[in-house]
Amino acid sequence: MTSQPTSAPVPGPEPDVLEFPLPPPGTMGPPEECARLRESRRMARVGLPMDATAWYATRYEDVRELLADPRLIRPSINDWPPRPGQAADGGPRLITMAELDGPRHVALRRAMASAFSFRAVRDRLARIRELAEHLLEEVEADGRPGDLVAGFTEPFPLLVLCDLVGIPFQDRDWFLPVLDAALDGMVTSEEANRVTGLLREYTAELIARKRSRPGDDVLTRLVGQCDGGALTHDEVTAFGLSMLTVGFGISGFFLADSVHTLLERPELWARLRDHRDLIPVAVEEMLRYMPVMNGTVLLLATEDIEAGGQSIREGDAVIPVLASANRDGSVFADAARFDPCRADNPHVTFGRGTHNCVGAHLARAELAVGLEALFDRFPRLRPADGREPLWDDQSVTKSPLTLPVSW
Repeated sequence: MTSQPTSAPVPGPEPDVLEFPLPPPGTMGPPEECARLRESRRMARVGLPMDATAWYATRYEDVRELLADPRLIRPSINDWPPRPGQAADGGPRLITMAELDGPRHVALRRAMASAFSFRAVRDRLARIRELAEHLLEEVEADGRPGDLVAGFTEPFPLLVLCDLVGIPFQDRDWFLPVLDAALDGMVTSEEANRVTGLLREYTAELIARKRSRPGDDVLTRLVGQCDGGALTHDEVTAFGLSMLTVGFGISGFFLADSVHTLLERPELWARLRDHRDLIPVAVEEMLRYMPVMNGTVLLLATEDIEAGGQSIREGDAVIPVLASANRDGSVFADAARFDPCRADNPHVTFGRGTHNCVGAHLARAELAVGLEALFDRFPRLRPADGREPLWDDQSVTKSPLTLPVSW
């Protein structure tokens, strides 16, 4: 249950719609407007690229409440934003674990929990390190300067996930462009339906492969539970779609941002390289400080609610801005500073409530192991002379597209 709002709802007409906040070009963010909004308009109305609006929540206390409120649900890209006069076409829906609710969501989380538990991830650390070493060997073999995004931070989480879940890594040249199209597919219903159909067909093919040729992977075990009646086909499909759509991308963004941040602060790079006992605490600070989740969590209100001093109507979209909450100075001392020794760190990066990130332990391991592998392979890693990282300044997900390095 969410707590009662600390201030009364704001009466009167619809508030002004602000332009969607983005970080300054060539920077990591989060948007500068977040600090101002936390003080003056904790729940602001913002315009979205897909010709819709949403409530933009910036304070830590509001973000925490919204994330755990069962009256807020995740929409499918096929159904949101609503198009006036357009009826549901009955086409395929992109239903991942985020869109599942109630007993179906509970059953699926229970079935997969052991594979993503702290103990299971700990037992896979050697394998995760092996995969990191394989990629870094190729980066080194390709010579200096190298691009760490293309060579390591992007493929590493994907390789780890494919190895664990049972998705063929060699299929990436097909499904990665489709996933990019799925993100852009929110703009038009035709594109959303097209890419949804492609992803569902691919997931169905994967499930059929696991039935005919079982492997030692999570998807094979879930297919077995489906055939035994513990799970439904739709629930196993939702798991597969979740792994494809959000299972690895965010981890890659965090790793790229973390490496970039440390390379910009060579004294911190050297400190963590030489004092590995600091890495677990530093990882939590990276998860708090990196602005990856500037606005990628979008929820819909299933009924009228009050939050952040505003009346949110049924059907309204809400964006709890995790990056802003994690920089809230009322919770984090000197919040704008990257402090790898920060002890008290209740960040909300992995969400809260029934939909908190099931892969949190794996994400932490990928960050820690990825950094340790880099420290060992390239102890003198540094930005490449005369080459700056490239950024997509129109994306709310702030992470470098390239990371030129030398060693």
